[in-house]
Amino acid sequence: MREHLGSRLGFILLSAGCAIGIGNVWKFPYMVGQNGGALFVLIYLFFLVVMGVPILTMEFSIGRAAQKSAAKMYQELEPKGTKWHHHGKICIAGNYLLMMFYTTVAGWMMYYFFSTAKGDIAGKNPAAITQHFESVQQSPLITVVCMAITVVIGFGVCSFGLKNGLERITKVMMIALIIIMIVLAINSIFLDGSEEGIRFYLMPNIENIKKVGITNVIVSAMNQAFFTLSLGVGGMAIFGSYIDKKRSLLGEALNVGLLDTFVALTSGLIIFPACFAYGVDVNSGPSLIFITLPNIFNNIPLGRLWGSLFFVFMSFAALSTVLTVFEGILSSTMELFGWSRKKACILNGISMLILSLPCALGFNLLSSITPFGGNSTIMDLEDFIVSNILLPVGSLIFVLFCTRKIGWGWDNYVTEANAGKGLKIKRFMKGYMTWVLPIMIIIIFVIGIVNFVKGL
Repeated sequence: MREHLGSRLGFILLSAGCAIGIGNVWKFPYMVGQNGGALFVLIYLFFLVVMGVPILTMEFSIGRAAQKSAAKMYQELEPKGTKWHHHGKICIAGNYLLMMFYTTVAGWMMYYFFSTAKGDIAGKNPAAITQHFESVQQSPLITVVCMAITVVIGFGVCSFGLKNGLERITKVMMIALIIIMIVLAINSIFLDGSEEGIRFYLMPNIENIKKVGITNVIVSAMNQAFFTLSLGVGGMAIFGSYIDKKRSLLGEALNVGLLDTFVALTSGLIIFPACFAYGVDVNSGPSLIFITLPNIFNNIPLGRLWGSLFFVFMSFAALSTVLTVFEGILSSTMELFGWSRKKACILNGISMLILSLPCALGFNLLSSITPFGGNSTIMDLEDFIVSNILLPVGSLIFVLFCTRKIGWGWDNYVTEANAGKGLKIKRFMKGYMTWVLPIMIIIIFVIGIVNFVKGL
């Protein structure tokens, strides 16, 4: 008998937990910084509504109608003789591949929490802080042990079951994450000199956009909106299979999107006022979290406390995604092989530890492997395959499956999505979802590949 979630809140927090991750609290702020500030945020919100929420609704609908994981969902819904189910295998592979590098980054976050709380970074100058992060990456012991701890925690929580393990822990973790974020944001907003950072973040300035180029800003905002909800590899479909038909799915997708956006926007309120208050370059890119912010924490009252809270929040954000993606992997393997949950946790845990080793060692023992030349790492390769190929192509397949007669079809999709109380899919949306949405996804995919090739 299939497990179900205990509450609607549990479903929303779990789904948001899958979407909320390092992309929200690490990538979003530096993307805003690199793309001119407030206008990027507005464009991002627009694309989140017109692209992200419709595709999320489709994933939820497929999962709820099939009552299966990615491994079996297409077989329940596809017309006889069609080959849509092959995408289910790709979804499972995509979840494994995502976790093969995500567990390493989640391990860094947890290590930085303990390191900051111990005072390892306190009082260090910028050069020493940079050296500290490099030493973490270059240590096989630190990277592998922290990655392994992440894997053990993830499958350990999932082993207790859907309600008693995943739902219970994620509820506490997500609520704590939101409270910590609000406290950190209030602290940043009231720093001396923070006004300019708030203005940069919330007040559109066309001059900032001109420096970057409006086309680049639009494309970047479209990409960020698309990837922030973790769409395309069945991660959201699994949670659709765990809920009843009391609520329509467009409204639930919108709630998840709003919570995901709240976390992303609040992370900007934590970072930008502090950056401007202490004269830190907001365009410093991915190093913003591990190098730039520790410098800020060293220069504010109670910096060790605020730094520790920040990395607790980062750890929760990372672990929320790890837990929910692990649940998708477990559900798929239990259905495919008839394993118990405990057996699936043990075997998948061992597999994930082995599969995650290349990424964890790619910054030290295997640093000579540079898939794209230069300073590229094994993580860059894994991230490229997931972010630039599997997510957009997978999302396109979900859209085509839900809107084409040779797939599940528009009528079946709308019937499932509209079951229950709440926002409904309207008739006028059919043309947009059938034709415009796939074209937008194809544009994102092509631009992403072209930009990547240009950057080599």
